[in-house]
Amino acid sequence: MPRLFLLDGMALVYRAHFALIRNPIRNSKGINTSALYGFTNTLLTILENEQPSHLGVAFDTSAPTPRHLKFPEYKAQREDMPEELAAAIPHVKRLCRAFHIPVLEIDGFEADDLIGTLARRAESDGQFETYMVTPDKDFAQLLAPRTFMWRPGKQGADREIIGLNELPEIWGVGQPDQIIDLLGMMGDAVDNIPGIPGIGPKTAQKLIAEFGSLEGVLAHTSKLKGKQKENIEAHADIARLSKDLATIITDAPIDTSWEDLVLSPRDDHAVKDLFTEFEFRTLSKRLFGDAPTSSSPPSPTPKNADPHPSLQETFQRLTDVPHTYHLVDTPEKQAELFLHLQHQSRFCFDIESTSLDRFEARLLGIAFSWKAHEGWYLPTPDPTSLPPELSALLGNAAEKIGHNLKYDLCVLHRHGIEVAGPFFDTMLADALVAPDRRHTMDYLAETLLGYSPIKLTDIAAPPSASDADDLFSLAEKKPKSKELDIAAIPLATLAEYAAEDADITFQLAQHLRPLLVESDQERVFSEIEAPLLPVLVHMEMEGIRMDPSALQEIGQTLGHRIDALGREITDIAGRPFNLNSPKQLGEILFDDLKLVEKPKKTRTGQYKTDEQTLSSLSGTHPIIDAILEYREITKLKSTYLDALPQHLQASTGRIHTHFHQLVAATGRLASTDPNLQNIPVRSTAGREIRRAFVPKEGFTLLSCDYSQIELRVMAALADDPSMIDDFRHQKDIHTATAARVWGVAEKDVTSEQRRGAKMVNFGIIYGISAFGLSQRLGIPRGEAAEIIDSYFKQYPAVRTFMDRTIEEARDQGYAETLTGRRRHFPDLRSSNATIRGNAERAAINTPIQGSSADMIKRAMIHIDAHLRKKAYHSRMLLQIHDELIFDLDPAEEATLVPEILGLMETALPLPGHVPILVEHGTGPNWLAAH
Repeated sequence: MPRLFLLDGMALVYRAHFALIRNPIRNSKGINTSALYGFTNTLLTILENEQPSHLGVAFDTSAPTPRHLKFPEYKAQREDMPEELAAAIPHVKRLCRAFHIPVLEIDGFEADDLIGTLARRAESDGQFETYMVTPDKDFAQLLAPRTFMWRPGKQGADREIIGLNELPEIWGVGQPDQIIDLLGMMGDAVDNIPGIPGIGPKTAQKLIAEFGSLEGVLAHTSKLKGKQKENIEAHADIARLSKDLATIITDAPIDTSWEDLVLSPRDDHAVKDLFTEFEFRTLSKRLFGDAPTSSSPPSPTPKNADPHPSLQETFQRLTDVPHTYHLVDTPEKQAELFLHLQHQSRFCFDIESTSLDRFEARLLGIAFSWKAHEGWYLPTPDPTSLPPELSALLGNAAEKIGHNLKYDLCVLHRHGIEVAGPFFDTMLADALVAPDRRHTMDYLAETLLGYSPIKLTDIAAPPSASDADDLFSLAEKKPKSKELDIAAIPLATLAEYAAEDADITFQLAQHLRPLLVESDQERVFSEIEAPLLPVLVHMEMEGIRMDPSALQEIGQTLGHRIDALGREITDIAGRPFNLNSPKQLGEILFDDLKLVEKPKKTRTGQYKTDEQTLSSLSGTHPIIDAILEYREITKLKSTYLDALPQHLQASTGRIHTHFHQLVAATGRLASTDPNLQNIPVRSTAGREIRRAFVPKEGFTLLSCDYSQIELRVMAALADDPSMIDDFRHQKDIHTATAARVWGVAEKDVTSEQRRGAKMVNFGIIYGISAFGLSQRLGIPRGEAAEIIDSYFKQYPAVRTFMDRTIEEARDQGYAETLTGRRRHFPDLRSSNATIRGNAERAAINTPIQGSSADMIKRAMIHIDAHLRKKAYHSRMLLQIHDELIFDLDPAEEATLVPEILGLMETALPLPGHVPILVEHGTGPNWLAAH
């Protein structure tokens, strides 16, 4: 029987766009291609696997429908279509035309109605199996013996076929037309169909089971009781209207014939042009077998797309590619491997271990590759007695290639092997080349090489209870999976898996090198990110000492303060309530205390009590500041004081955070497990936590902090003479700014004026508005606007710099730091003022914050090299934004501290010879040293 596929184009593009809203796919021009890619992927899956004979794609138009005429509020609550999605729809239609697939659209009718009309017509003709392709469950009202729903799978699952047999399980009714009775009673929030108040799905199902239909329920309300009877009788007309609105039209005036929908050969030239334009290399290979030909960054497969088996089959696998992998299981083979490695100017290595915990991982072996399709695997049955030649080879001057090398370097460090650079980390390289996509090795192999590596889940089994110490929880280094028993994998199997990893990573490096050059990121990679790798390894493995007794003492103090604040807040409220319940808090603030005449609400109708809302009310009532303090201290206690002891490494008694180089778009370092970057420094409670960080025995803590570095960078980039002069004369920049803005002598600047100037100085970097400044300073918006206007009159070069940065970023598509690090901003061309404004503020901030991040990274590289070259005992422990923390040997203080300060001050000279100042301090804990 012929198979008719009717695609709900609107639902499919919406689904694809929002599935990837947190991590959209963008091509090298910055265009969001998520919707087009997702739609194309679904279309190809149908064409490849379902053998359709007839096919059409339906779309809505902007014209009102009969539903809008009957009920103007129909879909009125929906937000406007996202700008990037609207821009994608014409290209989706272009794709349909390139495949010679009819685009179905009629003013006054939704895509649902066109599909409903054709599906009913096909069922009546009796000559088709009809499949309605949509994620929308409401289409189930059209199910019939030969009419089915084809729902795309979620998160990698296969598609779902829904027929009459599945109807009761999904909807809880026996007949398709009863679905519109359900919707008539319970409504549909998505389409703003009201329904009957108080009637939910389960109640509606019970009523339909008893009375058969909405009309049956309305005819027998005498059998109902109480509030339910009252609601149904009072809203009978609304229920009938809701049922009408939910009914898919099946007699739309569509004149498309079956002959029009016959699947015909596609226009390969037009399809290839479109794939080339949007850089769909993986789809091109899938459809035409083309290998990637361009050296520009390829378009990534969507993170949350629906990978279908047919897509995977287009990738080459190990069995498809001639290869030579060696298991180094004899002394002769080991000697041969080491001899080869001695003659390589670069080689890839990849370790296999039993855990992602750097301190628990047991080394199982190391794979090597220096030629495509060739690899070697050296097992290490006794990791406590490794071949001495191994340490020498990994410590030689050859370039070492790997993926997420920091993990490998940490484990090898733990096993007594120091790996020497230079390094080429394919994960870091790809993060610079294509920051918006995933960077796992398997994903990049499929995206860049058209190759699907062996999956660890295919060769390893879950661990037994007795193997608790041999777990490999797949995370950053491998695809996520449950814990697996790596040690139990047969040696020959593990050798092939490991050698393939090294081989593919070596090939990825060869592919990424020209992309770094083409994207002008080679300098950032080779001078900053790659040399920083061993520095972070040294810092992570060194860790920092904690004082458990200080943590306990601070935790008890905060606990008492939390209890006191809780009592204070309930006393002010006049009745007890759950302080951690936003709903109950909102009722106290806005129903009982009536702090705001028209309080804002969330989409669910609940009062907003988020931090921004409460901060805007600070000072208006004692309860607000008490709640803000309660929230801050409660979060500090749970996030740090209660959690930090759990991060103490048993074997060292120290905390070893994980540093991440390229998580932040500006290049700033981030840390996790635990996150030490977010310990507040402005609040008393936040500062107290730093008292628990202490030096090792016989040492002191040294803190070196760049002073007002982002303002200095801004002054240099703007080339503002007044600001530069203030820095050169070592003036207090906030006092000097206040004097200029308010037109007074510096000695006459008040504390309030200095505070306002400080807020403007730092706020300008982040694009602060008059509204934002007024909220932070607690002053009228007009006064805040005057301060900002006066600021730009005194520092006109700053205004020029900001305007120039936005314009250049709009023209080029990116903003860049002093070292050339780039951040792309496709939203600078958005017609949505809010979206465009956010992009403009980020574009201004990027060269400032990004250059500051590059500066401290370069300083860390130079300081680490200096400490090791001169064999100092002092060690660099932490980087927290603009601050470096050290375990300082007191005997080295007089010589070393000036050297560290000099290396920091000269790490990245600023234009215009703007001076860089580093403040420092020492003490028995971090708080005392800072």
